[in-house]
Amino acid sequence: MQKSVQVNVVYNVNESNFVEKVQSNRRPCVLKGLDIGECSTKWTAEYLSNVGGKVECVIHVSETPQMDFINKNYLYRKLPFSEVVKRAAETNHAEYFLTKNEYYYFRSLGENVRKDVSNITEQFPQIKDDIRIPDFFPPESFFSSVFRIASAGMQLWTHYDVMDNLLIQVNGRKRVVLFAPSDALHLYLQGDKSLVTDIYNPDIKKFPKFVQAVRFECVLEAGDVLFIPALWFHNVVALEFGVAVNVFWKNLHSEMYDKKDPYGNKDLVPAARSMDILNRALKVLDELPEDYKDFYARRMVARIQEKSFKTEKL
Repeated sequence: MQKSVQVNVVYNVNESNFVEKVQSNRRPCVLKGLDIGECSTKWTAEYLSNVGGKVECVIHVSETPQMDFINKNYLYRKLPFSEVVKRAAETNHAEYFLTKNEYYYFRSLGENVRKDVSNITEQFPQIKDDIRIPDFFPPESFFSSVFRIASAGMQLWTHYDVMDNLLIQVNGRKRVVLFAPSDALHLYLQGDKSLVTDIYNPDIKKFPKFVQAVRFECVLEAGDVLFIPALWFHNVVALEFGVAVNVFWKNLHSEMYDKKDPYGNKDLVPAARSMDILNRALKVLDELPEDYKDFYARRMVARIQEKSFKTEKL
């Protein structure tokens, strides 16, 4: 049976105590009672559809609510923003791409998706003044603000980001399951994503170590803000039609981050270099006979554990 822990809930967090009370703990935390602006009452489906207009948006469309990045069970399509909101808020569609009850997921992108980061003040200037982003980090550390809209039931795969971020749940309810960075070995990673696509009914024969991962769980209500520390894996399910904004910032020195990363999910520069060196070392190990290769590989693992692993109490 997989161990489950409820994410801590904190009230009365402000600019002066966020670092000490929340960020320095390096644990996810639900922040309640924050002033997120007029969006909490204004951002209905009707309002967003009216003010969003005909801005063309790229969306994910899927026949099933659980998006699978391995089998790519979704399509990329383009729709005007007003139509994205309208369809995401519906359960049955008069117009559709796949089926009458297909699911929609929208993540805002920069003007040039390969170079520019998402910033709602630039992509959606007509609604930027509706939302108040908490001043929990220096302005120069800001990286991106990502506008998200999802159909009820839509589930996004488990992944991690390399920056701290705030998930501002403007409306709708959302279930979030998180896993600590120390559980990386139990999540069967492929890049920044977990191969365990169904965390509620996992294939234990295929992923036996997954049961050792500790789940941190919460349900976000409208107006809640979830602090997600860098490297914490998270899996999100929209329990209702929902609108949210993710705000990412560079919690480390800017030189640590890949300057060509518009999404904020490329490994830190020293980490990427280390992985490259490791891959080269593994190729050299292949030159050894099997028994020798096994022996020296175990010595390498022991060395990495001795020098780099930390003891973490959950």
